[in-house]
Amino acid sequence: MPRIKCGEVTLNYAEHGTGDVVVLAIHGNLGCTQWLDLVLPLIPDSLRIVTVDWRGCGKSDKPQPDPDFANYAMKVHAQDHLALMDQLGIKHCHLYGHSTGGIIASHLLLLAPERFGKVLLLDPITPLGAELLPEQLSILSSMRQDLVTCFLGMATAAPSLFDPDSLQAGKTPRFAGGLSEAQSKLFTELIAQTRVLSDGVWFGTPHNLAREWASGELAARMPEMRHEHLIIFGDQDMWIPRDHLEIMVRQLPNARLESFPGVGHSMNLEKPELLAEIFSRFFIEKSCQP
Repeated sequence: MPRIKCGEVTLNYAEHGTGDVVVLAIHGNLGCTQWLDLVLPLIPDSLRIVTVDWRGCGKSDKPQPDPDFANYAMKVHAQDHLALMDQLGIKHCHLYGHSTGGIIASHLLLLAPERFGKVLLLDPITPLGAELLPEQLSILSSMRQDLVTCFLGMATAAPSLFDPDSLQAGKTPRFAGGLSEAQSKLFTELIAQTRVLSDGVWFGTPHNLAREWASGELAARMPEMRHEHLIIFGDQDMWIPRDHLEIMVRQLPNARLESFPGVGHSMNLEKPELLAEIFSRFFIEKSCQP
């Protein structure tokens, strides 16, 4: 995958498809471009999908975090994505965001509203941000230090990949029977990828999401985000409060929420065929053009 200079950082990105309709895909916290690896091959080439590793993730630059993590703020990530669009000559595109990618997408809509069309969000962190609880930092610190603990924590992001009994406290997650080899292999690889993440991502993201929560500034501007939104939610999601999504749908001028049974926080890993179908239908049918 190529790397390209985007302002103060060089970002790693990849492209799928060659169509005129462009979608910028924004992964979630502790993630990388590979979180869409099972979905992209199932999407028609008529869509050009650009995925990018955030600063601090994957093969992108990993600046030393500021003491207050300001250089890993959600708005900074959004500015990085705008710089990538400029470098690639993308004047207008649609947006897909997963988890924390959702709040980054919201910042993009306010920074340059004229450059974006439709918005598809998978189990997103909303413009409300998120509270930072002391036990969360303790859990993240343990996950950061130990690969096995990281596997245990990340299994809750994709619960349908595992035997439900094995997700109980004190047990080791076991992949569910009937799971494809591609799913188990990718999940294991993604856990390994957390080893290269910057502390600006591991710890900067929760601190910056808490700042969004405390300030309420982004949430107050939701009525300005007039772009069409489709928000999809797995009803087994252990990470995102559904009531946050319902608030988002009420505050946005043009949004709807669809819930899916038997899926957790990561449909891209758990049900890639389903996400590919939703993705393709949403962006291809009656797609907004520049």
